[in-house]
Amino acid sequence: MAEVKWIKIVTDIFDDEKILLIEGMPEADSIIVIWFKLLCLAGKTNNSGVFMLNERIPYTEEMLSTIFRRPLNTVRLALKTFETYGMIEIVDGAITIPNWSKHQSLDRLESRKKYMRAYMASRREYQRLLASGSVNSKVNSKVNVNSPEEDIEEDKEDIRESIEGSDEPAPTKTPKKKYGEYGWVKLSDAEYQRLVAEYGESTVKHYIQYIDESAQTTGNKNKWKDWNLVLRKAIKGQWGGPPRKEYEYLA
Repeated sequence: MAEVKWIKIVTDIFDDEKILLIEGMPEADSIIVIWFKLLCLAGKTNNSGVFMLNERIPYTEEMLSTIFRRPLNTVRLALKTFETYGMIEIVDGAITIPNWSKHQSLDRLESRKKYMRAYMASRREYQRLLASGSVNSKVNSKVNVNSPEEDIEEDKEDIRESIEGSDEPAPTKTPKKKYGEYGWVKLSDAEYQRLVAEYGESTVKHYIQYIDESAQTTGNKNKWKDWNLVLRKAIKGQWGGPPRKEYEYLA
């Protein structure tokens, strides 16, 4: 499994209660260094926070002492401390970081990969329909600078327009739900789930609130209609500033 090149961390990590307790212990600095080394090793091995040398052999205290270049007794003290505070768990003899993948959003990365596979399948199907003459060949001649999601929406619109020009009945309009305190933002379930898969639910909710309040304050003077596209632009442009990041991996 490919290693992760980054791990999540925030600037107020040293205000965390567990870190504050550790700082009051003997060898506090060494214990904290070992914690960060553990986090980096978890990212490097990318094994859902389970520390395994291979499929059969878990990392031992002695192995970590060698890898981290720290005295064995210090490593043992650190691991015992982390276990006491619930920062690690020992499962079937293996050291683990609880909910590592969830806190590091690796599940979101996997969702993104699945989404891209579905997107490519959708594109290939649309191309097949064009080739077979099942859909009018109304393809944009402009350079494609859209995101994959915008491409999909354009493809849907092309198909809708070609159907409306034929004898086929128009497809049923996808129902949309209202989001935000004032209900300006309207998204289908599929649109909302795609946004969450790509950017995370906390980010999506932050910008929904921002867009909803902006539309309420101005009476939607910008004439926003495609709320999915507006949200994507807001997230990419960080309208109103980025959402506050949280310390996600320290359980």
